Amino acid sequence: MPKRIDRWRSPALGLEMPIVSYGWRGQPVLLFPTAAADFLENERFWLIKAVEPLLQQGRIRVFSIDSINRLAWMDRGLPVQESARRQALYSRYVEDEVVPFIRHICGDGGARALTTGASFGCFHAANAFFRRPDLFGGVIGMSGFFDLSHSYFKGYSDDNCYFNNPMWYVGNVEGWTLDQLRHHSRIAIVSGQGAYERPEYTREFHDLLDRKGIGHIFDLWGHDVNHDWPWWRKMLPYYLEKLGC
Repeated sequence: MPKRIDRWRSPALGLEMPIVSYGWRGQPVLLFPTAAADFLENERFWLIKAVEPLLQQGRIRVFSIDSINRLAWMDRGLPVQESARRQALYSRYVEDEVVPFIRHICGDGGARALTTGASFGCFHAANAFFRRPDLFGGVIGMSGFFDLSHSYFKGYSDDNCYFNNPMWYVGNVEGWTLDQLRHHSRIAIVSGQGAYERPEYTREFHDLLDRKGIGHIFDLWGHDVNHDWPWWRKMLPYYLEKLGC
């Protein structure tokens, strides 16, 4: 299976940021890692193997990037204001650097990748998509959360917090962006109900999307479905198929 690794020093972040791609054609999919993990985590835990049939058939092309969580939200010594500033820079990196790279590699200047990830990767996937549905065509959010204020804001708020917290800004989306979300996007949010899962976070966001009239797939898997890789390896290919990949 074709695989290539590229990297560059991000102007937004001032860090060398690698990106790995798998496949050679098809719907581009941008994959975020969990927690403080790196761009190869999804390969190490066999998530790429789980979607290999779709890759081999040329139905999808996957791109996987680093997170900077260890330098932002997961560094508890940082003030919330600084973590939020770094999150905003990460969003700029994704929008201004990763998207053009994906479009260049795919040979399609208008390609709208699907975003996906599990756990903290679900948050980043949702934030990337809901911030810029002009750049991204949909999201598959697995076993994650959509509101940083529960655990990370500590009562603080500024523009960087607001515009990088889907539970806050999606409720106020209107006009062209809302039309794009309603009529030109593919959305699936899913969680298990077993050990270490927080299905209430997915239900909370589902309720918000319903109030906004944004169509989506909302699924809660069983009480035996834990917050762990074996289940994400089942979820991702299933929802890629459901969304027409």
